[in-house]
Amino acid sequence: QVQLVESGGGLVQAGGSLRLSCAASGRTFSSYAMGWFRQVPGKERESVAAISWSGGSTYYADSVKGRFTISRDNAKNTVYLQMNSLKPEDTAVYYCAATRRSTWSSLKYEYDYWGQGTQVTVSS
Repeated sequence: QVQLVESGGGLVQAGGSLRLSCAASGRTFSSYAMGWFRQVPGKERESVAAISWSGGSTYYADSVKGRFTISRDNAKNTVYLQMNSLKPEDTAVYYCAATRRSTWSSLKYEYDYWGQGTQVTVSS
């Protein structure tokens, strides 16, 4: 069992930055690939970024490439999402997720554990 707790969301102006953190419980965190997803009301939850268990392989949605960076610190059981050059369309609830797969996945149904989410609001 893995429990995930996101933090770092908030209100920021367009062009600003935020850093989301996801703290995981459990001794096997380093064996899980991790992902960040986001969701706005009335729309499907979409993949934003993902990272393999080692951190050696990453994935980014086209909409965030060059602006967002996913990373992880297995010693701290934490995964991060650094978000720069934020746009109003990045406004959403951001979720952290863990999959037993060792490689990253952009498919939400492949994830086994989810956090409660953290709100990110970007004002224009």
